[in-house]
Amino acid sequence: MFNLPSLHSMALMLPAIILGLTFHEYAHGWVADRLGDHTARYHGRLTINPLAHVDPIGFLLLFLAGFGWAKPVPVNPYNLKGDARQGMLLISLAGPATNLLLAFLSSLLLGAFGNLGLPYFVQIMYYMILINVVLAVFNLLPIPPLDGSKILAGILPGEQKWLYHLEAYGFIILIILIFTGAIQVLFRFVVSPIANFFFALAGY
Repeated sequence: MFNLPSLHSMALMLPAIILGLTFHEYAHGWVADRLGDHTARYHGRLTINPLAHVDPIGFLLLFLAGFGWAKPVPVNPYNLKGDARQGMLLISLAGPATNLLLAFLSSLLLGAFGNLGLPYFVQIMYYMILINVVLAVFNLLPIPPLDGSKILAGILPGEQKWLYHLEAYGFIILIILIFTGAIQVLFRFVVSPIANFFFALAGY
């Protein structure tokens, strides 16, 4: 289940992991800041410095298990202008949407420069697409505290208190999904088609 990639592969994956995690969390903080909550700014999280965002365990798991996470950006919904529920929905969507944007931009770069005889560039762009799709899909799972649970809370009517109660068990649920192979099924039927779309867009 946990397969340690070669040092060569890890080096090629590193830019995608750092950029994917950093811009995912920065997007959360930026949208929250624009909507009136400056908590991320006060905590030094409104930056593209990877050290402010990378969680060591989530970072390592991206190498070992193919999925991972960063340190969550702090958000105070009471500071948001207008409808706090709608604001939290937009903030939660910002991270996965940014990962998909990075995958799209990487596919454009791969399509434009992939035929120049630069094998390392091609491999780095490959991981940029794949890892950012993984981050987007993984974070859209409706399991607290992942973004998908907050998006679900913003879409469904009512307060959805059960989601907040479920947050205490979120990590346990993820572990169960890993050991039962459910995560691998998700990647096969969701991540692969999306990643293949971006590869096809690049002409690969």
